Amino acid sequence: MEGLPFLPGNTFRDPTQMKYHVSQTLGYKNGYAIPKRPEVGVGGTQLFYNNLSESELDELANFNPTLTYGQAKQAAPAAFIPAHVAWDKKVLKFNGYFKQTVHESPDEYYRVRPVDIYYYLEDDSIAVIEPHVENSGMPQGKLIKRQRLPKNDQGDTWHWKDLNLGMNIVFYGKSFHITNCDKFTKDFLESEGIEVNEAEFIPTDTYIQKRADAVALRTYTTQSAFDKLKQFKELDRKVLRFYCVWDDRDSMFGEMRPFLLHYYLVDDTLEIREVHTPNDGRDPFPVLIGRHKIPKDRFNVPASFPGAVLELTDQEIKNYFTPKDFQIGKTLQIYGRRFLIYDCDNFTKGFYYNHFGITNFDPVEVKGVAKTLPKMEIAEYNNFGSLEDSLQSCNSLVPQPAKKDFIKMLENDHKELRFEAIMDTMRAEDRGRRFIISYRLADDMITIFEPPVKNSGIIGGKFLERTRVAKPGSTLEKPQYYGPQDFYIGAVIEIFRHRFIITNADAYVLKYIEDHKNQFPDQMYMSIKEKVGEYPGPKESVKGGPMKVQRQPGDLENMVRQVKAQLKKLSITDKSRIDEMFLRYNNDRTGYIDINNLRDLCKRLQLPIDQDVLESVICQITSHPEGHISLEEFREFVEN
Repeated sequence: MEGLPFLPGNTFRDPTQMKYHVSQTLGYKNGYAIPKRPEVGVGGTQLFYNNLSESELDELANFNPTLTYGQAKQAAPAAFIPAHVAWDKKVLKFNGYFKQTVHESPDEYYRVRPVDIYYYLEDDSIAVIEPHVENSGMPQGKLIKRQRLPKNDQGDTWHWKDLNLGMNIVFYGKSFHITNCDKFTKDFLESEGIEVNEAEFIPTDTYIQKRADAVALRTYTTQSAFDKLKQFKELDRKVLRFYCVWDDRDSMFGEMRPFLLHYYLVDDTLEIREVHTPNDGRDPFPVLIGRHKIPKDRFNVPASFPGAVLELTDQEIKNYFTPKDFQIGKTLQIYGRRFLIYDCDNFTKGFYYNHFGITNFDPVEVKGVAKTLPKMEIAEYNNFGSLEDSLQSCNSLVPQPAKKDFIKMLENDHKELRFEAIMDTMRAEDRGRRFIISYRLADDMITIFEPPVKNSGIIGGKFLERTRVAKPGSTLEKPQYYGPQDFYIGAVIEIFRHRFIITNADAYVLKYIEDHKNQFPDQMYMSIKEKVGEYPGPKESVKGGPMKVQRQPGDLENMVRQVKAQLKKLSITDKSRIDEMFLRYNNDRTGYIDINNLRDLCKRLQLPIDQDVLESVICQITSHPEGHISLEEFREFVEN
């Protein structure tokens, strides 16, 4: 194992070792135990010890290596640290005070104002700060900003070596007495060899001590049963409501007006609110008297009180309104006004019952509290426009359109019931006049058309514009209008003092009644069915289409001649108008018009537009299988 490094794996046990005991270090000589060095160590190893003599040890102790190895190298000097880094954020704090003289005060001659003096070791600057005292009434805080303070006239400044406890220092002519310091300041001064004096106490201010003694001797008497805090907790948002009237009828143009009196229990305040009614003619001011404590007698104040410049306080007025002063049937004088209480609400009744034992809450009858408004009278119908539109002018200053039944209009759109009628009159010239009455189901309006009759002396055309017709004998408040159930064969219809007798109906009327039998009586259904089925012809027509009325054989020819006569009369007076009307319907420039264009043309000229009449006219004008009419054929029909 010789020559091997002393590393793990390079050491081996001695296989020849046989003793493993620890040899003793004490031996006995002449009966005395004396220490001796063991010859064999732990594990049987040989122990080596120093065999040097005393002289050799002394020589080694006095050995100077400089003579042998030369002078030792000097250590590098420490790095330079500037003062503003070494003393950064290290401040000396002293406690002190100064006395401020108080002039012209009988209670105090000076004030003791404590301060804190901060000495900054970084740059030898000093700041003086006075701690804030709440409600002191004096400007406090930073008295002297941080700066180097001059010590004398030679330009010297105050240094920390000049500061100690129990001494006076002068900053800008004001003397400060140092009384104490903190632990860091004390340890710093002592470490620098300065003996710190004993700490002192800041003297108490005589005036502040006098006030504190007065407050300590002052006693307060609080009611054990009730106080302001209990009043706020228990009576907050609880209000007594009284109904009252202001009777001012004694003065000129005075009247009796209703008001609401609210008494707030939380702070004993009172307010009076005005009760407005629709169209009362008054400005919308809700409050007559604002919420505040109202005195019973505002003018019961000393004559020397300057009321022109000062307001009334609790020193001048002692008596205010309380809940005991309010009672049903009692008259109160509030700021010169007489208010009569005639009723109250349920909460107020319960409050007075629980606190005052009052059980009689019968309201007082007050006459003239509410003025009866004149009843609006509907003006008499002047027969201009519909009754609903005229009624809207009476309901508001800005008339609004009358409301319509849109569901009914959508369900019955383009649905019309057409009836043939004659006029029932005593005049001989009106007995043979024939009319077509159209009843529109969408809005229950009636239109009357009179077919022109040649050489009758009566101009045919539209006899009645579309309007709703009320039954005779109905009132303006609840008018009753004619309905589809009133138009049966033989029925007499009176329209604006004209009587009409229903003689016939369209085939669509019969079909509509069959589809809605539950809305029509059986008598009407049977009468129309018998009448419509007398003459051959189509019993059904397109919904909303032209009317097909069953006629006598000679009636159709007469109506065709009347249509031709009217067109001829128009061509004589204004021949170019016929061409213009034809070209107006010839939009596609084919040179032809059909039966629908002819129907619209006859409608504009107030001529009959019945289906059988138009078919007869087309048969006389053209022989085209589809009924197309050319301009030349139309001119020839009108001129011949």
